[in-house]
Amino acid sequence: MKIKFFTLGGTIDKVYFDAMSRYEVGPPRVKEILKEARVNFEYSIKSLAKKDSLDMTDADRKRLVDALLTDDCDRIVVTHGTDTMVDTAMALKAVKGKTIVLTGAMEPAGFKSSDATFNLGFAIAAAQTLSHGVYIAISGRIFDPARVRKNRELKQFEEK
Repeated sequence: MKIKFFTLGGTIDKVYFDAMSRYEVGPPRVKEILKEARVNFEYSIKSLAKKDSLDMTDADRKRLVDALLTDDCDRIVVTHGTDTMVDTAMALKAVKGKTIVLTGAMEPAGFKSSDATFNLGFAIAAAQTLSHGVYIAISGRIFDPARVRKNRELKQFEEK
């Protein structure tokens, strides 16, 4: 089984620039996480954007939809910022015949306390086992994008 990762940026890929006292989206962290985890499956990674999800546009979502429609892999994991992940997941409902799992992190993957590694592993398991459709795998749960929201106060996703 092969899994294709599409990276869009978001907090999972953010890095802290100490001199400027701010975060910026850096290079995708997926490859590093997979290498450290010593995964034993075939995969490929395609970076489509390096954006905070608040900066995602409908044109960005269309580009992702088009990329998934033309890709021959039917097991997809999308890393995405958490603020507009649900919007992107809803746009991906147009893609049929594939298992698409979106995930991200509340803290950058480089932080010891980050949920990034857990969420990515959880999304990989979901992509390998779920039937075709679009899902969000985060906060230790698998959600239907039409019935989930981000709880900013608790820093987790929950059913709405």
